[in-house]
Amino acid sequence: MSTALESLLDLLDLEQIERDIFRGTSRSAVVPRVFGGQVAAQALVAAGRTVPADRTAHSLHSYFLRMGDPGAPIVYSVDRIRDGRSFTTRRVVAVQHGQPIFHLSASFQAYEEGLEHQADMPPAPDPETLPTAEQMLPRYADVFTDPGVMDRLLEARAAVDLRYVGAPPFANVGTPQEPRSQVWFRTNGKLADDPLLHVCMATYVSDMTLLDSVLLAHGRGGWAVGDVVGASLDHAMWFHRPFRADEWLLYDQESPSASGGRGLGQARIYTQDGRLAITVIQEGVVRVPRD
Repeated sequence: MSTALESLLDLLDLEQIERDIFRGTSRSAVVPRVFGGQVAAQALVAAGRTVPADRTAHSLHSYFLRMGDPGAPIVYSVDRIRDGRSFTTRRVVAVQHGQPIFHLSASFQAYEEGLEHQADMPPAPDPETLPTAEQMLPRYADVFTDPGVMDRLLEARAAVDLRYVGAPPFANVGTPQEPRSQVWFRTNGKLADDPLLHVCMATYVSDMTLLDSVLLAHGRGGWAVGDVVGASLDHAMWFHRPFRADEWLLYDQESPSASGGRGLGQARIYTQDGRLAITVIQEGVVRVPRD
C-alpha cells in the first residue's frame, strides 16, 4: 500500500466524539478548499458507522452548501431517520466554524434477491495500456499558469491510480469536443474487505473528473487552468452491485446539459468484467471568469 493511500485511509477514519457525532480532518485540494469528494466520503463513513453491518449503502444524495476550510476539522452529525426491516436511512450534516457546509442523505439495504438487468459496458481500452498521472500530466505543464498546480495534481492522484482514456480537458484548450470522458481508476494498494470502505473510496474518486465532459463541450481547460470558475453543487450516487475500489473501475461520463452558469454530469461506473456497479449524477457551478 502506498503512503498516499495510507494517508487517505487515515483521513476517512473519523474520530467518534459522541453518539452519532464524528470529527474528521481535512487537507487542501488542487484549489485552496476542501475537496468535495473528501467531504462526501467522510459523511458516508459517518452514516455507515451507525448502520447494522448486514446493510450496505445503495444510494446517497447530497448538497455542497459552503466552501470547506482545509485548516479546520469538520464535525459530522448523524440523524437516524429510519430503521426499517429492509432499509435504513441516515441524514448527515457536516459543520465547520458553526455553519453547515455539506448535507447528505444516504440509504442502506439488507441484501435480497430481485430482478436483474443492466446497461452494457461501453468499449474502452485496457487500463494497463494507458499512461499514469506521472507519465501524462508533465506533458501539459505549460498550460497551467500556477507552477504549483502540477505538484498538487500529482499529490491529489497519489492515492488513486487514475488514467484518462482520451485527452483530459486541459490538453485541448480552445477546441470544443464531444461532451464525453472516460477514466479508469483503482486505489494504489489493496484495501480491507469492508464493503463500506470500497463504497466510500468510490465516492471520494467520483468527484474528481465528473464535470470534465462539461469542460470538453466548450473547449475549457478547467479550474487548474483558470479558464472557468467552478464548484460542486449537488452529488447523487446509486450503488447497484458489489465492487472493489482496489480493482479497475471504468468511469464513463457525459454531460447532457449546461446552462445558467451550471453544468450537469452523469456517469456509469463498471467493473473490468462489465458489471454496472454505480450510477452518478452531479451538477456544478461552471462560470467563465469575468475580465
